[in-house]
Amino acid sequence: MSRLMHVASGPYAPPVPARELTAVSADGARLHVEVHGPDGAPAVVLSHGWSCSTAFWAAQIRDLAADHRVIAYDQRGHGRSPANPVCSADALADDLEAVLAATLAPGEKAVLAGHSMGGMTLMAAAGRDRFREHAGAVLLCSTGSSRLVAESLVVPMRAGRPRTWLTRKVLGSKAPLGPVTPVARRILKYATMGPGSAPGMVEACARIVHACPRKVRYAWSHVLDTLDLDHRVRELSVPAAVVVGTADRMTPVVHARSLVAALPHCVGSTELPGLGHMTPVEAPALVTTRIRELVSTYIGSQRIQQKEGA
Repeated sequence: MSRLMHVASGPYAPPVPARELTAVSADGARLHVEVHGPDGAPAVVLSHGWSCSTAFWAAQIRDLAADHRVIAYDQRGHGRSPANPVCSADALADDLEAVLAATLAPGEKAVLAGHSMGGMTLMAAAGRDRFREHAGAVLLCSTGSSRLVAESLVVPMRAGRPRTWLTRKVLGSKAPLGPVTPVARRILKYATMGPGSAPGMVEACARIVHACPRKVRYAWSHVLDTLDLDHRVRELSVPAAVVVGTADRMTPVVHARSLVAALPHCVGSTELPGLGHMTPVEAPALVTTRIRELVSTYIGSQRIQQKEGA
């Protein structure tokens, strides 16, 4: 991965994976997959959001890989996964299934964590057999299931058709993002992060987002514009925890509260005061702790039972 695609040092610099592989999705799309940590350790699968890459999870990977097997992959067209003409919620689910099949043993359970579009990926896959085979618990970070453009607060206007129209134009712009400049950092911070975000956090996110190809960003913006996964949320029957920042303009807290109300087995909701959309970067320790809690509660006990029954 080029240095231009992420910061090269500090807590948000991506660690070197133990191994890399390519998963092939149902339609032939090729997905770059990284595996970190020791073989045989409890598994965690990380699914990133729109215009991001595996580098977005650097802080979680670095911490968890000490005693977990951490699997991270680039969504199609993002990071090191080649672009594909098919962009849809079903394609996201297909891709996740391909990653699970390529990295987990039959019947092996994992905690699946998704941020933004990555959380939507988990929702889209909720009714799939392979998802149910492998998902022991999920963490939904800064995400929503529908009305993403209508509820967005990126455009500072009263809710209604004019704001929705303008938000659609802003988020679905074909314009290139260009180099990471001071102005670009301020814009990204306003749209996606809390006002107290440290410069290092902003720089890390800016490098990742600006590296996303313009055509890929544009194509997926249309998928998110019309996304409706409300019915899939009700199929997400595994234990699920929700995390959101109260200053999230992209997927405001109303989405998290709707998820909590609709999830069949919600096991916790965390609202982080003053934080924005990039919660795994803005609150890395808390997000990592939530993943660890899900592993110890829902994966660790299963592994012990499996060993006792062997």
